[in-house]
Amino acid sequence: MKTFKMISIDVIREDEIVPISLEDGIVINQENTSRSWILELFIDKKYENLFQEFQSTNEILNVQVIISYPENEPANFEVVTYSVKEIGQHISVLLKGTLKHVRRKYAESLLEELIQEGLTGEELLAKFEKNMKTRPKLKTDQIKKS
Repeated sequence: MKTFKMISIDVIREDEIVPISLEDGIVINQENTSRSWILELFIDKKYENLFQEFQSTNEILNVQVIISYPENEPANFEVVTYSVKEIGQHISVLLKGTLKHVRRKYAESLLEELIQEGLTGEELLAKFEKNMKTRPKLKTDQIKKS
């Protein structure tokens, strides 16, 4: 098993990106024959009803997770909500699923978007460097449904 720090997570629903504010989180590669992963989120209680709904309906969620470093490309997972537990003013949410192999190259996509916006020269370079550090969501960033 390998464990990684979760930097951010977004739930993708009907091409809408729903960011979930993390207090803390980990991603565990179980390294088993099922190629399964566990994502544990420690988040504000305001998300409790949302994740309880996901759990009760057994909805398969597409999520984008940035692991270890903010500069890393998002990893795409297909998960179900396994448990939601209250811990003080927060909740612990366990998601279980698999890694989707639909990784796009963030840098290339970002560059393409900036060029489409008409940026060139020093302005293009400055915006590209800034966005590579801050990792804003791309306009064209959509998860392909498998």
